[in-house]
Amino acid sequence: MLKPLIAGNWKMNTTVHQGVDLVIKLRELLKGADPDEVEVVLAPPFTSIHHISHIIADSHIRLCGQNLHWEKGGAYTGEVSADMLISVGCRYVIIGHSERRELFKETDEMVNKKVLAALKAGLRPIICVGETLDERELGKTISKVQLQIKKALSGLAGGALKDIAIAYEPIWAIGTGRTATPQMAEEVHNALRELLFELYDTDSVKSTRVIYGGSVKPDNIDSLMAQPNIDGALVGGASLKAEDFARIVKFRHL
Repeated sequence: MLKPLIAGNWKMNTTVHQGVDLVIKLRELLKGADPDEVEVVLAPPFTSIHHISHIIADSHIRLCGQNLHWEKGGAYTGEVSADMLISVGCRYVIIGHSERRELFKETDEMVNKKVLAALKAGLRPIICVGETLDERELGKTISKVQLQIKKALSGLAGGALKDIAIAYEPIWAIGTGRTATPQMAEEVHNALRELLFELYDTDSVKSTRVIYGGSVKPDNIDSLMAQPNIDGALVGGASLKAEDFARIVKFRHL
């Protein structure tokens, strides 16, 4: 069984001081949590990563970038490279979040370049896929997310899958309070895993975590994690509340 991955994406929230306070509370609440049972990852704003890295240095909480550019450096004002993220302690990076795709017009090709750059530098990508409400109602969910993954993993050897997590985030459930039922999420996760088995060898696929995101909260995490193909969660709003995120990390096995 894969170790579950619970990642908190703070998005454009918290000042440095607010982020530090939040992590101090979270670290206290997670005392006693078994690092062999669950992997905990936080994606603060870039401005807070360095400060937070010191607070979690001797804990089992890992740091994650919210985005990166595929180039190592250059005239790309406002962008951040993989090496920059690694230099402040990041081990993971979120790539292809729907807000990046929708608001900043990131394409599948850009996502692929970011995935390859992250892996080359030694970062572990959390690759996001998901459908709109219109696409779900038209029955296009599976074809949409499978195509996104095919393009995101283009040119990637199976051996790299152990360092990748795939996050299914239905766009209609992000920040809306609406959540896919555990059964709806499981159907998509199963389809994503079936695609991976078509593309790669069995051993490689077995090492790839497929996690769920989309209004994950303390009151639905247990039922989501009870599904056989859900290996964790990418948490948005609830990760900004230490008590809520700690409860999600300490999900109960049903």
